[in-house]
Amino acid sequence: QVQLVESGGGLVQAGGSLRLSCAASGRTFSSYAMAWFRQAPGKEREFVAAISWNGGNTYYADSVKGRFTLSRDNSENTVYLQMNSLKPEDTDVYYCAARAGRLPGTGTHEYGYWGQGTQVTVSS
Repeated sequence: QVQLVESGGGLVQAGGSLRLSCAASGRTFSSYAMAWFRQAPGKEREFVAAISWNGGNTYYADSVKGRFTLSRDNSENTVYLQMNSLKPEDTDVYYCAARAGRLPGTGTHEYGYWGQGTQVTVSS
């Protein structure tokens, strides 16, 4: 069992940066692959980025590749999503997710644990 709490969302101008954090409870954080998804009202939740259990592998959606960087600190039970060069179309609620196992996936159905979400708003 793992509980996830996101933080770091907010309002930023286009071109700006934000860093999202996801703190996980439990002593087996390194047993989980982690990911971020985002969702706009009335739309399906979409994959943003994912990271393997030890941070050795990362995966990104094409829409954020080169702008977002996902990392993790297993000693702190935390993953970080650094978001640079933000665009208005990045405006969404961002959700942290955990999957038991070493390698991540890109589908929402692959993740059994979710945070409550944090709002990111990018103004033009």
